[in-house]
Amino acid sequence: MKQTLLSNWNFMRVIRLVLGIFIIVQAAMVKDWTMGLLGVFFTALPVLNIGCCGVGGCATPPKKNVETNTKDITYEEVV
Repeated sequence: MKQTLLSNWNFMRVIRLVLGIFIIVQAAMVKDWTMGLLGVFFTALPVLNIGCCGVGGCATPPKKNVETNTKDITYEEVV
């Protein structure tokens, strides 16, 4: 659980978190607690790295580090 919370943060995940917090603040300012619950929901999605589809349904997989060590192949002509 700790690894899910602290790893794989990207720009879109941060934006979703900021928007969720913004919804909570706006809901508290106008005292609309149903909107506040919706803000809590939208804040929990990026914190837990889940999408609306469920756990891992919409999450972007972590970037794989693939080394590009390609070697040139030389062929011999057999007569």
